[in-house]
Amino acid sequence: MTKQSIYGMTQDNLKAWFEEHGEKKFRATQVWDWLYIKRVRTFEEMSNLSKKTIDLLTENFDMSPLNQVVVQESKDGTIKYLFQLEDKNMIETVLMRHEYGLSVCVTTQVGCNIGCTFCASGLLTKQRDLSAGEIVAQIMQVQFFLDERGDGERVSHIVVMGIGEPFDNYDNVIDFLYIVNDKNGLGIGARHMTVSTSGLIPKIYDFADNGLQVNLAISLHAPNNEVRTSIMRINRSNPVEKLMDAVDYYLEKTNRRITFEYIMLSNVNDRPEHARQLAELLKDKKKLTYVNLIPYNPVSEHDQYSRSTREDVMAFYDILNKKGVNCVVRKEQGTDIDAACGQLRSKQIKKKERPKRS
Repeated sequence: MTKQSIYGMTQDNLKAWFEEHGEKKFRATQVWDWLYIKRVRTFEEMSNLSKKTIDLLTENFDMSPLNQVVVQESKDGTIKYLFQLEDKNMIETVLMRHEYGLSVCVTTQVGCNIGCTFCASGLLTKQRDLSAGEIVAQIMQVQFFLDERGDGERVSHIVVMGIGEPFDNYDNVIDFLYIVNDKNGLGIGARHMTVSTSGLIPKIYDFADNGLQVNLAISLHAPNNEVRTSIMRINRSNPVEKLMDAVDYYLEKTNRRITFEYIMLSNVNDRPEHARQLAELLKDKKKLTYVNLIPYNPVSEHDQYSRSTREDVMAFYDILNKKGVNCVVRKEQGTDIDAACGQLRSKQIKKKERPKRS
């Protein structure tokens, strides 16, 4: 049976586990320090633990749930990693460099069932959820990579926007956030983390009630049901008007700003009337909302879509701006590597499936 990843344990859970196994709970604090401050790779390196305790950990936990398969580094410093899980499934993780620090985009599921018709992540249907430990391990693998370079750099920001729908793996994602936020470990600030959802309405209410100071982003991509349903299957069961009700609840409950992600698709959702409809949709939420206009990374399997022209993007931006909607055009990163989320994984799987020449 596959052992549980030690990275999936919150510090409180680890304390309770040690007590259940006849150990003092302060052992959890020691292990936590070795994992996230000293960042050792094996239990044997935890030199202030007894052999008995090390054997207990080794018997019950795993420290290496990810195997690095491919690393691609862009001219702008963006790094994309392809990791293989213990069950041989593969996931992607991305390190991005910003003026404010180093941000890592993590994956939460193997594949995706949301069914966005423009997205590379959904080319392969969901196989399973990632455990909290497998999500934390992505951050650790990137931090190990940085440590080996010896520049003293550290992951300072996290975006939960990789392959999969985070709110479809809600409990594991919440545990992940608590683990990486723990001030005695990686200590990544809650306000330095963002979770993106395609709009699973019940979980938006849960996230609002949770009380975490983590940022929320919603993949909107269209201002009305007709267009949104045509490009995002989830809109059939989570329509725009009900989604906006959940947004209103979140804003009232948390008083925290929401970012709306909006991928610009030529002649699909980028017309002036779409911009005006979006401004109308957000008119009573302008103080606490922010629109991120995203250039589309073309996906060969979705050749019905193309990216909006620079002129159309700026015309869209100008309409929103004049109507008082806070918005920005996202800076592109990693355009010289497999930029779209899921492309590297899809390419690698196709390579493996390609028949060998005799």
